[in-house]
Amino acid sequence: MTQTTGRFFDELGKLITDAAGAAQGVRKEIESVVRAQAESILRELDVVQREEFEAVKAMAQKAREENEQLKQRVALLEEVLEEFEAEIAEPTTPRPIRRQKKVKRSY
Repeated sequence: MTQTTGRFFDELGKLITDAAGAAQGVRKEIESVVRAQAESILRELDVVQREEFEAVKAMAQKAREENEQLKQRVALLEEVLEEFEAEIAEPTTPRPIRRQKKVKRSY
């Protein structure tokens, strides 16, 4: 009886192992079908892919940084312009006019 019981459990173990392998194969197949279906639906909905989104995000970040740099340059230029306009607007003290002496020429 020990041999039949051992053999029975061996066969049962093989059956369970085979069933687990088959179940895992079915699971992988279902995952691939679901993934393909989801990609198809997303393509139809015109959803942006991750790579494209990341690229646009990086471009936007770079544009923001450049915008900040340009704001700083414009502020500096406006400051310099205001100083220049202030210099022009200030009345300068006139230099005294010197009259030249008339030179008598003898011919």
